[in-house]
Amino acid sequence: MSEPGSEPETRVPRAWQRMLSGRRLDLLNPSPADIEIEDIAHGLARVARWNGQTQGAHAFSVAQHVLLVEEIAEDLNPDWPQAWRLAALLHDSAEYVIGDLISPFKTAIGLDYKSFELKLLEAIHRRFSLPPRLPEAITAKIKRADSIAAFYEATGLAGFARDEALLYFGEPTRLGESIQRKLIALEPLPAADAQHLFLRRFSDLSQAQ
Repeated sequence: MSEPGSEPETRVPRAWQRMLSGRRLDLLNPSPADIEIEDIAHGLARVARWNGQTQGAHAFSVAQHVLLVEEIAEDLNPDWPQAWRLAALLHDSAEYVIGDLISPFKTAIGLDYKSFELKLLEAIHRRFSLPPRLPEAITAKIKRADSIAAFYEATGLAGFARDEALLYFGEPTRLGESIQRKLIALEPLPAADAQHLFLRRFSDLSQAQ
């Protein structure tokens, strides 16, 4: 308590988040040592894509989205090493902390948001033995897979007309029969299921590196 007449104490704003693993992640200077895949999986499985504006009994989670993107990237790039597939799976992993802001809101916030997102993603990459920044060609291919997934999510779950989705996400590349069927019949999963599938795929890709 301050003495009468003295200046009031200034409380330093908290800039870390406590994770269920017990880790405290410093948001201003994220350390790879404070990043755990279980925290990422738990968070991504509970972050809704499209601000939750999707059909179905459950939210379509970021965890389910990144699983699709990794599968699409694998279909488009069958010669990729496991590291790039892991990078595709983790491409939105920063959202376990910052959430999935829709693109128009990211534009409104500006470059500070993007800088923070990249800083956290670099720490995640270091934690899992990936290059802090991917080669531009790899980033471009992951973005292409991301756009294909977004097209099918938009038209199948988020109420976009095909012409509108083409305008924002481009014409989707024709893929292998199995993944094509999955994209056409998207169904949001319960959070626990998406979390389990994400962790299983992460384990497969990590062990194969």
